[in-house]
Parts: sequence; C-alpha cells; structure tokens
Amino acid sequence: EESSSGDAAKRGGNEFLFQMQAMMNIEVLNAYNVKRIVTTCPHSYNTLKNEYKGLGGNYQVQHHTEFIEELIATEKLALTGDLKGKRITYHDPCYLGRANDVFDIPRTLINRLGVELIEMPRSKQRSFCCGAGGAQMFKEPENGSADINIVRTEEALATKAEIIATGCPFCNTMMTDGVKSLAEGKVEVFDIAELIAQAENL
Repeated sequence: EESSSGDAAKRGGNEFLFQMQAMMNIEVLNAYNVKRIVTTCPHSYNTLKNEYKGLGGNYQVQHHTEFIEELIATEKLALTGDLKGKRITYHDPCYLGRANDVFDIPRTLINRLGVELIEMPRSKQRSFCCGAGGAQMFKEPENGSADINIVRTEEALATKAEIIATGCPFCNTMMTDGVKSLAEGKVEVFDIAELIAQAENL
C-alpha cells in the first residue's frame, strides 16, 4: 500500500512532494504497527532510517545485506561455498557506505562465499559514485561531463574481477550498463543477494 520512500523527490529538490509521500507512508506503516523494515535500496534505507523520524516514522531499518548476515549468524541460512575461487570486486553504494557507514557487512557476506575479494583503489569511505545517486538516474549527464558509470566500471574492470558485486538496484543498473559498453560477456554484475542465493544450501 505504500508508495516510494520519497528519496528521488527529496534529492531532486521537491521537498513538498517528499513530505507528502513520507507522511502517507508513515500513516500506512504505523496503521500496521510496523517495527522493522528491510530494504534492498540504500537510498530508501537512508531516507527511512534518517529522514522519517522527524515526521513520526520510527522504525528499525535494515539493508538487505544486514538482514542476510543476521540470518546466517543465527543459523537460519546456510551457504555451500559454490562460488569458491571466483574473483569479485565490490562497489560501495554511496547511501549505504559513506552516508551510513555500512562497509563491513557486505564484505563479510562476500567473504563467506569463499571467493577472492579484490578492492578497487576507491572503496569504502573513498568510494566513487555509480552515477545514479541524487536523482541523477533520471537525467542525462551535463554537457562536458563524463558518464560516471563508465568511469566507475573501468575502475572495477581494472581489478580483473570476474564478478562486480553491488548492494543497490541503481548501482546494479549503472554497472550493468557500463559492462555492456566496455566488456560485455566478460564480466558479470550481481547484487550480493543474488550471489548468496547462488550459494544457498537449500
């Protein structure tokens, strides 16, 4: 019943639309007595966790990597290690990493797969945007500016990884588009949850 978290409206400068969306969502969530929210989108994660509080929305908000790690730590989910030996690089989503300091849990999950994790030079606090944040997903680059996703994909490809892991649907789209332009068929892009699903012991 809820709509978008309102992140795109807020980042695009439409505070009025954001507050309308947020307050409608809070009304729905509170009517159901929601206590915990798991989101795959770091943009919604940031908005729900940090910006709904001032409007009456107080929830325990988790990114899906945090939730998956909780499931593994409590032995509700087991992995087979079927990806052992793969070379993987991880792209930090801006609104998960730099905005909310969630750097370790996604890497813990990747390392649980028994793979070789190769860091890009710009990672963690120094990570580089995929090009979609701040409502940039919905517009073309300004004249004279580089396609940010191509720059970031080049950095990922330079690690010689076989897989680029992401933790954000926007990042996944931007990196996938970058791979299609630069190295189609040579490198795969997966959300961490997809990698966990491949290694899940059913």
